[in-house]
Amino acid sequence: MKLKLHWQILIGLLLGITLGLISRPLGFQDFVVDQISILGTIFLRALRMIIVPLIFSSIISGVTSIQSAESFGRLSLKTIMYYVTTSLLAIVVGLFLVNFFEPGVKPGLKDLLGFEKMPSELEATVQNLDETLLGIIPVNPIESMARGDMLPIIFFALFFGFFITRAPEPYRGQLTSFFQGIFEVMMRLTQFIIKFTPIGVFALMAKIVAQTGPEVFGPLGNYMLVVMSGLLFHAFITLPTLLIIVGRINPMQHFKAMSGALMTAFSTASSSATLPLTMDAMENNAGVSNKVTSFVLPLGATINMDGTALYECVAVMFIAQVYGIPLSITSQFIVVLTALLASIGAAGIPMAGLVMMAIILRAVGLPLEGVGLILAVDRILDMMRTSVNVWSDSCGTVVIARTEGETPFTMVGQPAE
Repeated sequence: MKLKLHWQILIGLLLGITLGLISRPLGFQDFVVDQISILGTIFLRALRMIIVPLIFSSIISGVTSIQSAESFGRLSLKTIMYYVTTSLLAIVVGLFLVNFFEPGVKPGLKDLLGFEKMPSELEATVQNLDETLLGIIPVNPIESMARGDMLPIIFFALFFGFFITRAPEPYRGQLTSFFQGIFEVMMRLTQFIIKFTPIGVFALMAKIVAQTGPEVFGPLGNYMLVVMSGLLFHAFITLPTLLIIVGRINPMQHFKAMSGALMTAFSTASSSATLPLTMDAMENNAGVSNKVTSFVLPLGATINMDGTALYECVAVMFIAQVYGIPLSITSQFIVVLTALLASIGAAGIPMAGLVMMAIILRAVGLPLEGVGLILAVDRILDMMRTSVNVWSDSCGTVVIARTEGETPFTMVGQPAE
């Protein structure tokens, strides 16, 4: 009997963890890191290969199917409201937990941790927040596509798709059919690459576990527990509550539909790389229309970073506690606001949260080298917060689909329509 994809991915994930764990005491972790990981690298490159054409064609296809400016504005407003609301809820949870448990308030913790120098590639990419937000408007859309800068691509695709609907015939019909055809081809290519997800997840997890090892978690245990607690609360309390109350959707049914994509998000630590799987799950498992998925998900993978926003808030407060720098209510409000805006500008790639955290540290006057205090455990937390980001995107998609009159899954307390 052929196993369903999510079970294949789970087996690959568990086998990868097992291989990574036994490779350290048996002394072949270098082989795992240098050789086995190549399979994961190939898988990630294949996913990244399709991201830009998939997002561009998906958004244009979705926008042209909306037709009216009123529908376009309504869908945009709902999407932005959902993303801002869930990000703020995540940040508030993180701020409460870090103030309540104070994981950084421990004598000698700074000396015990030491710190690594902030990686040069992170320093080079730290921008002012206004530069990040202005970068949404592309100077050269083709250059943005070549670099894979998602926000400018999405911005241009939204406008391009909208004005296709304002073009006269026969051009409107020709362009609509052209981009719909590209989108259909990209989805079939996506489904082909998805078949190799268990192998990619296996290789990526083996590399991460072999590199990290359990010994790095000791001094940062309390900090990790606070971040994980916040992420779990948001994922299993806040978002399911929204699913039930607003969308009247069974959270367990939705989780089952998203299980493969969530495990991929966990292993890749990249919401952008997971986007093809998320779109496939929403359309084929949840039954959400292309009109909604093609608009909500690409936008969410780029600007809706609930897990990242929560993590950045906790991490900045932790760094302040370790340095013994008290932050006033005003400073904490700045942390909340900057974390919200920075999460919008965070790229959907591994370690993007660290780059945006430097912006928040700068905003409240904390030393940038404080990032080095938490580098040792960032990869594990990155995997968790990426999973929450993707989970939130998918929850938003089915909730918005429900408000648009669609009926994904069997509604809680109602028969399927």
